[in-house]
Amino acid sequence: MDKETLIKNLNEDLANEYTAIIQYITYAAMATGPYRPQLSQFFLAEVTDEQMHAQFLANKIVALGGTPTTKVNPLPKVTNNWEMLEAVLAAEKGAVVNYTKRAKEADELGDKGLAVQLEDMVRDESGHAEETERILRDWPV
Repeated sequence: MDKETLIKNLNEDLANEYTAIIQYITYAAMATGPYRPQLSQFFLAEVTDEQMHAQFLANKIVALGGTPTTKVNPLPKVTNNWEMLEAVLAAEKGAVVNYTKRAKEADELGDKGLAVQLEDMVRDESGHAEETERILRDWPV
C-alpha cells in the first residue's frame, strides 16, 4: 500500500459519499404513501452524516497531497419506497466494507488517526444499515 493508492481509494469513497447525499435527498423527495413523512425524514436525517464523511475525506485527501474528486456515481433506478430502502441498504453495507478496507490501508501506512476515523465511519454506516434493515423487516411488499 502506498500513499497514491490510498488517495485513489479515498477518492472512490468520496464519490460514494457524494452519491449517498444525492441519493438521500432524491429519495426523500420521491417517498410516497402513508409512510412518506417518516421515510422522507429518515432519508433527510442521514444527509448530515454523509456530508461530514465527505468533508472529512476531502480534507484528508488534500492533507495527503491529493485533489478531492468531484465525481458522483449514478444512482440506482428505483420506482418505489421498498426499492429506495433496498438501494440505501446496499450502499450502506458497501460503505462498511470499503471503510473497513480503508482503515486497514491507513494502518499499514502508519496513519493511525485516519484509521481510527475510518473505523468511526464504519460504526456510522453500520448503524445506518441496521436502521434500514429494521425498517425493511416488516415492510409490506
